[in-house]
Amino acid sequence: MTLAEKARTTTWSYVDGDWHEGNVALIGPMSHAMWLGSTVFDGARWFEGVAPDLDLHAARVNASAIALGLKPTMSPDRIVELTWDGLKRFDGKTAVYIRPMYWAEHGGYMGVPADPASTRFCLCLYESPMLAPEGFSVTVSPFRRPTIETMPTNAKAGCLYPNNARAILEARMRGFDNALVLDMLGNVAETGSTNIFMVKDGHVFTPSANGTFLAGITRARTIRLLADYGFQTTEKTLTVRDFREADEIFSTGNHSKVVPVVRFEDRQLPAGPVARKARELYWEWAHSTSAS
Repeated sequence: MTLAEKARTTTWSYVDGDWHEGNVALIGPMSHAMWLGSTVFDGARWFEGVAPDLDLHAARVNASAIALGLKPTMSPDRIVELTWDGLKRFDGKTAVYIRPMYWAEHGGYMGVPADPASTRFCLCLYESPMLAPEGFSVTVSPFRRPTIETMPTNAKAGCLYPNNARAILEARMRGFDNALVLDMLGNVAETGSTNIFMVKDGHVFTPSANGTFLAGITRARTIRLLADYGFQTTEKTLTVRDFREADEIFSTGNHSKVVPVVRFEDRQLPAGPVARKARELYWEWAHSTSAS
């Protein structure tokens, strides 16, 4: 969804104790968040009457805030409660992106670190259709994921995403939808926007959570659901060659949950049976959970 499309979509944001419609102006030129990027967020989803793992996403945004030196001002339970209240403002037909956020208004020592006492909260809900499960194409990005020593990779921090963005933009300039992004040692970490899985000879693999990427909530849920069905997933160091020789590749992420990769560089891939089963299992599980 482009920025122009987001500007036209139905949007409601909770900030400073009330709900506001549209793209509310919140950050000024003196805000620490605009100047030095002290923002964290999380992403959950409402679709078909359910919001799977909403509580885990609410808890993670608070953990991200702490990792970036911010001070959470909402409990996870309160974020969940506000989300269900806000969802009543939508027509219930289009999937909704659920984005709780924290940022700092002021800086601390010499203005560089965030002043945790100035932390603000916003919960933004907006319509955003999910990707169709037909699949997408990937190439290998020339850009790399940072390590915890160089960037706050233990947080879902806004400052990490320009690197993801340039990986995706570079891939799209070469005719691909997305890219495999490697870690600093040259092993596969994730795509520019999702976690990644591969299947070889009926066995499921995904890159080890080595601190260079956020091992996602949907990733963990998919691993558990596949295990319950009988597919064990091995988390290990994976190379580009492993993915080139894979029988199938699929991604997991909050935006569209489970989606297959159907082209890796010049090689066409099937939307394979494990990816289809993983998506089916996720939908079954999501609808088995009760909506608030």
